[in-house]
Amino acid sequence: MTTQPIPPITLPPIRDPQQEGKWLKTALQTWLNQEFIPENVNETIAQRASQIFVRQRLEGENDLGCLVIAIVTEMQAFDFRESFFSEFAVANAVSDLILDSLGIDRCCGQS
Repeated sequence: MTTQPIPPITLPPIRDPQQEGKWLKTALQTWLNQEFIPENVNETIAQRASQIFVRQRLEGENDLGCLVIAIVTEMQAFDFRESFFSEFAVANAVSDLILDSLGIDRCCGQS
């Protein structure tokens, strides 16, 4: 049995940056609040992650893996001391939310 690499997931080009950013911020904040307990810092985390995501998309990045790496990299400067989360948890949550919105099974990369 040979293993096949999971193909990259390419998002369609961004059409409405404001709407996409608002959706991601709301979805991520909801996820953060449900994962542990609602905290004020969750709104700041969701806002920052959605800003990074939208800026990357506006710069032409549509590869989900690259977008996740950009969020991890840029969120390293964020102070997570008041949070239960880390830059990795946030980036993975963004990836999961995007995959769910596209109807892609997170387990195996299949729709």
